[in-house]
Amino acid sequence: MKSRRIKLPLIAVLLTVAVAAAAGWWWLKHQPEVNAVSPTSNLACSLPAEKGNAPHAGMVWVPAGSFVLGDTVYPEEQPVGKVQVAGFWMDRSEVSNDAFAAFVKATGYVTVAERPVNLAMHTGLTPDMQKPGAVVFSMPDKINNNDDIRQWWRYVPGADWRHPGGPSTSLEGHGAFPVVHVTYADALAYAKWIGHMLPTEAQWEWAARGAQAQAASEHAQPMQANTWQGLFPVANSGDDGYIGLAPSGCYAPNALGLFDMIGNVWELTSDVWMPFHQGGNASHDQLPPELHSGDVQRTIKGGSYLCAPNYCMRYRSAARQPQDEDLAVSHLGFRTVLNAPAP
Repeated sequence: MKSRRIKLPLIAVLLTVAVAAAAGWWWLKHQPEVNAVSPTSNLACSLPAEKGNAPHAGMVWVPAGSFVLGDTVYPEEQPVGKVQVAGFWMDRSEVSNDAFAAFVKATGYVTVAERPVNLAMHTGLTPDMQKPGAVVFSMPDKINNNDDIRQWWRYVPGADWRHPGGPSTSLEGHGAFPVVHVTYADALAYAKWIGHMLPTEAQWEWAARGAQAQAASEHAQPMQANTWQGLFPVANSGDDGYIGLAPSGCYAPNALGLFDMIGNVWELTSDVWMPFHQGGNASHDQLPPELHSGDVQRTIKGGSYLCAPNYCMRYRSAARQPQDEDLAVSHLGFRTVLNAPAP
């Protein structure tokens, strides 16, 4: 079994003190009495039935097209530039705990967060950070300022996809929720198992826009998405129906029939992170080079249930952020794509 690598610089920024116990299971924070989206139950939402002759179950067709990639809200979304994308199939919802569990059962796969930390590569870690685990969000009662993210992000030994809040938590009753605490390697292993790929950034952004050439000029917080309503990170009113993570498919799909492209969890792409777009009229159909370094980051898209107007206006198709390849976090999931003929 390969040992796990932790990228020390980011961990040092996030965490000076690791926490041995879970800081509260964020899944249990959603409020059933405030359910604006009216799911069929608190723990699952019904996706519309597919056609009986659907060529790829659970996927929708995204047509080919050209569009203007990027935006001007944050520097990393620039420069905007026209790109061309070939048609492809995409999962209509994020990969769920049930789907990932089936993969693990069939293959015996062990996620990065469950593997031993390579202490030879990373000296000076606190005792807790020498243990397998992941970074978990915990809503604080109060904060001193918004600059120190250690007030709401904590490294929790024993946190992983099966135990999202720490060793004392489980997935019981949450099979329909997006799987989290998965790294790039974990998501790629699942995608390959089912014969799929991870989307490129351009594929993801084109699909999130509903195959529209121009991004929406309106940057207001979306109504049909799981985001943060209130003052982040201390107060979330849950006006969208959930205070924490929501089951997949609880909000209206976009024009292509894709659910939760915005909000709920950030989603991994195959693109190696760069702090800007390369610009120009380039094709983004090809996958980026496969790099194998502890410093590699991947581009993530779509924002999460933690995005709020006062802190993170990244509930937009063009929004993007870096994510360390080997760091598991509680607000990150993924979906897959398939290069196959049109229906």
